[in-house]
Amino acid sequence: MHNLYANFVKILEACKHFSKDLVNGKGNIPRPGVVPRFSDLEVIALNLTAENMEIDSECYLFAKLEEYRDKMPNLISRRQYNDRRKFTAQLCEQIRKRMVAKIDGGEDVFIIDSKPVKVCQLARGKRNMMGKNCIEKAPNFGYCASLATYYFGYKLHAVCGVSGVIHSYDLTQASVHDINYLNDVEQDYCNCTIIGDRGYINAELQLNLFETARVCLEVPYRCNQKDWKPFHKPFGKARKRIETIFSQFTDQFNIMRNYAKDWQGFFTRIISKVSALTVAQYLNKINNRPIGRIKYALA
Repeated sequence: MHNLYANFVKILEACKHFSKDLVNGKGNIPRPGVVPRFSDLEVIALNLTAENMEIDSECYLFAKLEEYRDKMPNLISRRQYNDRRKFTAQLCEQIRKRMVAKIDGGEDVFIIDSKPVKVCQLARGKRNMMGKNCIEKAPNFGYCASLATYYFGYKLHAVCGVSGVIHSYDLTQASVHDINYLNDVEQDYCNCTIIGDRGYINAELQLNLFETARVCLEVPYRCNQKDWKPFHKPFGKARKRIETIFSQFTDQFNIMRNYAKDWQGFFTRIISKVSALTVAQYLNKINNRPIGRIKYALA
C-alpha cells in the first residue's frame, strides 16, 4: 500500500485499458514536436497515484520518487510534471468518464449536491490574485448555509449515482446559486430521477426539467411550504451517499488545502482529485470489494 511505484503500475494499467484510442502507441496525445520519453499516461498515473496516497505536495512527491529512480529512468522534472499535468487534464477526464461507465453504467437515479472549496482564508480574499486575467473564472466570496459561514473560493457541484460514483461535476464561483447548475443537468441527463436538498427547491425549474428532459427532481419540502408532505425515506438515505463522497474529498484527498497560484492549476487539481476517487473505486470494483472503501483500494 505504501509502495509508490507498485501503486503507480496498478493505476497505469487501468489508464492504458481505458485510453487505447485516445493516445498513440507510446501513450502520448498525438502532437507535433519531440516525443516525450515519460508518456502522458505515465504523467496521469503518477498524478492519480499521488492523490490516492494523500501526497498533495509536489516537493514531497519528487523527494519520494528518488527511491525509485532506477525503476523510472525517464522521470521528468518537477517543473515539467506541473506543466504536463495541466496539458493532460482533459485526457484524464476522458479516462475517468470511461471508468464511470464501466462501474456505474445504466443508472436512472442520481444525487446532486454542492460543496464549498476554499482558495484562501477569508481575510486574504480581497488581495488574492487568482484569476486576475480571467474575471469569469476568478474565485469570489460566497456563503455556505450548512456550515453557516462565509468563504472565498469556488463551489463544487456534483452528480453521483446511488453507488457513489460521480458522473458529472463542475466548478463555479462561490456566489453562484446551486440552482444554476441544473441548467447543465438538463442537457446531460434524461428519463431519470435526481435527488437534491432544499437548495434546489424551485417549482418552475422542477416542472421545466420534467417537461424538457423527463427528469424528476425530488427535494424535501420546507416546513412552512404549502402542500407540505414528508420526504421519501429511501431518498433521504440515498442522499447521504454524496455527503460521504464530499467527506472523502476533505479527508483523504485534502480538497480544502490549496497550493495552486492560478485558476488553471486549481481546476487541474480538482480534476485530479475527482479522477483519483474514480480510479480507486474502479480498482475496488475489479477486485470485488465495496467501491466506497477507497482507503483500501491500493492495498
